[in-house]
Amino acid sequence: MIKFKTVMKRAAGHTAYGKEVLIRLRDLVKRVWYQLFYAARYPVDERMILFESYLGRQYACSPRALYEELGRSGQDKNFRIVWAFEAPERYQEPFRGSHVLLVKYNSREHMKYYSRAKYWITNYRVPVHVRKKKEQIYVQTWHGTPLKMIGCDTVNHMEIPAANRRTHGYYRRDGRQIDHLISPSPFYTEKVASAFAMDLHRTETARKVLELGYPRNDLLFTFTDEDVASVKKELHIPPDKKVILYAPTWRDDQHEAGVGYTYQMGLNMERLREGLSPDHVILFRAHYMICRLFDFEEYEGFLYDVSGYDDINRLYMVSDLLVTDYSSVFFDFANLKRPMLFYMYDHQIYKDKLRDLYFDVERLPGPVIREVKDISGDIRELERTFVYDERYRAFNQKFNPHAGPCSGEVLNYVLVYAII
Repeated sequence: MIKFKTVMKRAAGHTAYGKEVLIRLRDLVKRVWYQLFYAARYPVDERMILFESYLGRQYACSPRALYEELGRSGQDKNFRIVWAFEAPERYQEPFRGSHVLLVKYNSREHMKYYSRAKYWITNYRVPVHVRKKKEQIYVQTWHGTPLKMIGCDTVNHMEIPAANRRTHGYYRRDGRQIDHLISPSPFYTEKVASAFAMDLHRTETARKVLELGYPRNDLLFTFTDEDVASVKKELHIPPDKKVILYAPTWRDDQHEAGVGYTYQMGLNMERLREGLSPDHVILFRAHYMICRLFDFEEYEGFLYDVSGYDDINRLYMVSDLLVTDYSSVFFDFANLKRPMLFYMYDHQIYKDKLRDLYFDVERLPGPVIREVKDISGDIRELERTFVYDERYRAFNQKFNPHAGPCSGEVLNYVLVYAII
């Protein structure tokens, strides 16, 4: 065994093929391990729900919305609830006084509850080695309506062929396990189902789609002025400032071995501060996959790093304007009918070499900037001229047709479905 592992490590160090062989062998070993030591040992608990969000990195998104709806409706008392986090110790406070069990993401305990839980509720793929039992129910919420191509749809666009093919396999395997795909729109249904290689022309697949709205957006229809004031106070934002949320996505080609995805700031913060301060503050929200830490000390009082703030909906609440690029955040933010600016300074490279897009950016409900520039003037112009016009209205009709809370309806369908 030792000699074999040595050979594999040497192969991985010298050839891309060797690395790929090693990864696939690792996946196979973990699948066998899961079946023998977890799936075969632990029976399904009909009253257990396993929640996780962003690979255990956050308490957020639709899994959080569905969990909190369980509490509001009183149904949480009927279930044993497990949440998986990378750092469970960080999340003691939100669950204090509850009967929720916190486990470390991807730990042995986590695998045990994968095997035991009747329901899996997640906004990402489940670990590649985990296999759902026939009597278990996998609820897939994903984490946003996509503009950039994802999953199996990236077959001709990403420039990492071996890793891309492997990732496609992960999506297909996950797609075969999904029991419920939660969807906010027909567009989302079509694209996310395609990303998971789910054939919507098959009746049994189409029935898996719950096109009822997006649970994570419930808060956008129910928050109050008191909620806004509370978040501003929490973040130490002066009440008289205009708030701009800058939320870019990650780039496939900005990656460091042993570190993960990084991000090269596309905005010149010094120019932005000169052009906007003292009227504005900026909330910078990095994508959850970005690992590099940003040092914004010199911009204290103007720039707030909110990358570690779990619930982005609360950031939407306090933001007067959104600046983003290809991130799915703008689909959700559009529910607020507030101005958005799309800073796509690397649009041609992104579209042609990294990810293609599901539709042309000219359809977006706001100005699109395709070059590196100081955008402070564009922000001020948008603030001065913005109206919720027919173009913006048509955007919401297509991508956000369910204007209201939906978590209760989603939960009732999932739980009743399990009984019948």
